[in-house]
Amino acid sequence: MINNIQLGPLTLHVYGIMTAIGYLSAFLISERRGKKMGMDTDILYGIFWCAVLGGSAGSRLLYYIVSFRDILKDPSILWNFQNGWVVYGGIIGGVLASMVYCRYKKADFVRYLDLVIPAVAFAQGCGRIGCFFAGCCYGRETDSIFHIQYWQSEYAPNGVKLIPTQIYSSIGDFALAFLLMAYAKREPKKGKVAAGYGILYSIGRFVIEMFRNDHRGALGALSTSQMISIVILVLGIGGFVLAEKRSA
Repeated sequence: MINNIQLGPLTLHVYGIMTAIGYLSAFLISERRGKKMGMDTDILYGIFWCAVLGGSAGSRLLYYIVSFRDILKDPSILWNFQNGWVVYGGIIGGVLASMVYCRYKKADFVRYLDLVIPAVAFAQGCGRIGCFFAGCCYGRETDSIFHIQYWQSEYAPNGVKLIPTQIYSSIGDFALAFLLMAYAKREPKKGKVAAGYGILYSIGRFVIEMFRNDHRGALGALSTSQMISIVILVLGIGGFVLAEKRSA
């Protein structure tokens, strides 16, 4: 799988391209849906930049946390930005930054979260395609016909048949995005779309982690992401129940 595209002196990375496509797609999807719902697109624009900046900071910070021992051995990891971005950190950082922004603007954060969260899932699907080309977030070895074999990856082991966890994740993220948008059309009570994302994404992420084989931190028998998935699942269920009671 090829990640680098050489255009004369310029090198483009498919991972970066897909990340940019994901961000842009998320904004355009949210903007289109927001206009139909009569929501303030200026607020949405601010949330977009909070998600980009807060998400990047959160993603990097969580990577530093789970890689603390490696950083002690090799401090150069701190300023190596070619890898080291953790999805859950990005989600948490983006949500927190957007929450602060909405409070500053006196906007209804939960309502905007319901609006943007399906687009976030779509952006994650794009990002996982980037992971597929880069070779990061790779799966365990397999003899199945459904495998990927890298030859030029800087991250995945080359010449080995691997479970294409990135593709499975991407398919799941896209499916989640369209499922949530379909659910949102039914005009559920405020907070339920976001809670639904938390429930479904955390379950999917917990399962896919069982088939991954890249280094991503662990707490006992569970990976860091699986531990976070359990927390997000509990919060999602709690949020769904609370949304129902609040509007009863």
